[in-house]
Parts: sequence; C-alpha cells; structure tokens
Amino acid sequence: MTNTSSVKPQNSIINHVGIIMDGNGRWAVDQGLSRSAGHIQGAKAVKDIISAASHFGLKILTLYAFSTENWNRPKYEVAVLMRLFKSELHKQTAELIHKNVKVRFIGSRARLPKTLVQTMNQLEANTAHNTGLTLQLAINYGGRQDLIEAFKKLAHDVKATKLKPEDITASDISDALSTGGIADPDLIIRTSGELRLSNFLLWQAAYSEFAFVEKHWPSFSAKDFLNVIENASNRTRRFGGL
Repeated sequence: MTNTSSVKPQNSIINHVGIIMDGNGRWAVDQGLSRSAGHIQGAKAVKDIISAASHFGLKILTLYAFSTENWNRPKYEVAVLMRLFKSELHKQTAELIHKNVKVRFIGSRARLPKTLVQTMNQLEANTAHNTGLTLQLAINYGGRQDLIEAFKKLAHDVKATKLKPEDITASDISDALSTGGIADPDLIIRTSGELRLSNFLLWQAAYSEFAFVEKHWPSFSAKDFLNVIENASNRTRRFGGL
C-alpha cells in the first residue's frame, strides 16, 4: 500500500470522488482468465482504494458497482456479481467500522437478492454513526432512474399542495435524489479508457471534473488514485464564471 499520509495537496479542492470502475472483464481476458476472476480482482482494488481514500482524508467516495443496465449481462455473470457483493460486504464490515467509514447504498433494491439487501441494510445500520469517509456504493443504480424517482417525489408534494410547481428549485431536485444531503462529486474517474458517463450521477456531475484512465479497474492502484486526485486538485474550477 502506498504511503498516503503526505500525498494530499495543501489546498485540495477534492472532497467527493466518484469512480466508474470499468474493465474487470477486459483485464481478465488480457490475463487469460475468466470474467469472474476479473470481478474478484476488482474487489481487491476496491478495498485498496477505500483505504487510500480514508487515509487521504477524502470526505465522500462513490463507487459505481452495478448499473441498471448491467442486468443485460449474462445471467451467470450477474449471479457471480451478486454473490461477490454479499461476500465482500460481509468480509469488509469489521474493517470499515474500524476505519470509521460510513456506508450508504444508492440505487433500487427491489430487484436485488433478499439476502444481499439484508446485508446492505445491516452494514448501513452498523456504520450509521461513523464520522470518517462516507462511502456510497451504487448498486442497481441509474442516473435517469434516480431523476425519475426524484421527480415523482416532487410531483407528490405538488399534488399534496406542499409545493408549488413554480417554486421548485435545483436544490429541491438535489434533495429528492438518492444522494440527497450529500455534496456533488468534485471529480469523477473512469478506468479502462472509456470516455462516457454511462448513466452515473447525471444531475450531480453537472460541474464535476473528469479523469479518464487507460488502466483497467483491477490494475488501478492506490498510487494511481492519489495521483489523479492530486492532478485534479491543481485545476481551476469556475462553475460557469470567469
């Protein structure tokens, strides 16, 4: 593990990082392994990045683990991922608590295996009072669906006369999203050389910085992660101004 204690820039503007963890399958193919082996190796990378984020002093880390479109993958691969999610959450619970990490899950739980949902609920409860890094895990998450659900909430409020349509603000929409109460990402990283957002935090990423990395996710190290953050910290963010 890279020594992270001295890596953080003095005036870092990066408090929330979102990561599209792409390339497990391609990494496995390059290694002559099964796609499942790539997902297992990817889980090890997740552990290292969470540890680095915690040491770095990052406030929020959001990991895109499984999208609403990933159900279109072969059933066997989806089943492997669901089992891996459950086993890794179990294995990492004690360490997450020890590191003072608060875990939140975003995305619909309706289609997920019941045993996985139980594990997710338990982990959220066990880490609810932690005050260190907030780790958001996006499982069965889609940015468009997130917006649809937010608009439904606002529509209900309008119907109940709690809110006037003309009074709806950007803050109201942000608060109605699954990430309500969480600051928008300052930086979004995507591995494996792809140059698209893939339905990840569409509203929240309006003013995010982006970093596209050629390495596949299982090869993305803590050192790589911290280097990307350091580079992004040197950018000037204007938010539409001069």
